[in-house]
Amino acid sequence: MITLRKIRTLKPSVRLRKCAYVFRETGRLFSAGTLTDRAYLNGLLDIILETGLAEGSGGVVSYISEKQTKINSLTDSEMVWFCDDIYYFLMNSLGVTVADWDFHTEAGELLSSAKRLLYPIRPYLDHIRSPFNVGSVFRTAESFCCDRIIISSDTASPDHKRAGRTSRGCTDTLSWESAEISSLIDRNPELGPVFALETGGEDISNFRFPDSGTVILGSEELGVSPEGLLAADNSLGRVSIPTYGAKGSLNLSVAFGILMQRWVEELKKR
Repeated sequence: MITLRKIRTLKPSVRLRKCAYVFRETGRLFSAGTLTDRAYLNGLLDIILETGLAEGSGGVVSYISEKQTKINSLTDSEMVWFCDDIYYFLMNSLGVTVADWDFHTEAGELLSSAKRLLYPIRPYLDHIRSPFNVGSVFRTAESFCCDRIIISSDTASPDHKRAGRTSRGCTDTLSWESAEISSLIDRNPELGPVFALETGGEDISNFRFPDSGTVILGSEELGVSPEGLLAADNSLGRVSIPTYGAKGSLNLSVAFGILMQRWVEELKKR
């Protein structure tokens, strides 16, 4: 681990960022049951105060000072949270936004398809433009037993780096394929019955989800395409999630998560 003397030789902004990263790594060590010298961590807190992060903000001084008073009284499990809090505090103070893909995954953790419960259910991504939304759909679909994902040619590619980051590895684990909406309109037996997640449909509380099938998710701006609605209306129709706010709509990935939880819970009860 880098010495305190070495950290003090760094430029102020680099020094603080290095302190943040050291606290993050130390939290991981505590999480893994590896003890770390608390005197060293206390020295890092001294460096933070010496560096001048707290200029013009007494709240920052009090925050770090309070942490110093607790460092020797916390259990090892509490130190995991202690280090995590300081890492995010420093990153926020430096104006660094931490993204979802920056969150820690245990070393060596691999997603295994063999561990998954699978149902013959899946989403069809109809003109989904944002790779972030594509990645989020993959992550939710992996969690809720989907056998695969089908995407239109106008949907952002799961191979996009932002999709991969947001999916937390699920774009590499969950099978996906490209297909045109005609495959749904033609009532492809392999894809089962079709329905659309769209406003103006049947209340999700009353909708009977199929034992197998495909749900169409539409564009963030325009919703499900006319071809997608045609496919759904000729099959199981449309399902909607009631909302009670002024906006009256949900983010695509949030709505998909609500729907998948309902669908899988129904299947498990049958």
